[in-house]
Amino acid sequence: MTKELLLISGTILDEDLEVTLCDLCRMCNIPAEIVHEMIDEGLVSPHGSSPRQWRFTAIEIRRVQTTLRLQRDLRVNLPGCALVLDLLDELEKLRCRNRLR
Repeated sequence: MTKELLLISGTILDEDLEVTLCDLCRMCNIPAEIVHEMIDEGLVSPHGSSPRQWRFTAIEIRRVQTTLRLQRDLRVNLPGCALVLDLLDELEKLRCRNRLR
């Protein structure tokens, strides 16, 4: 009898965390050009006026990671990812509102 081993990995992010473009690329294992495309599509909005000054919050890191999974697993393009992320955000807001009732 053989047993399957399921290995799960993840990153715990502090809500106050802010990372640079270089840090984000390293964390998500993607080139800066992909991050620029995500910014152009409105998926993430860094703080700062230039790429050297950009800072990304934990929420934006999660959005990049979710986008990468949507592209990899479901082959969703960037505009589709933007729509999915907006819908997920709306769903979370509705769930929070419902919990408060």
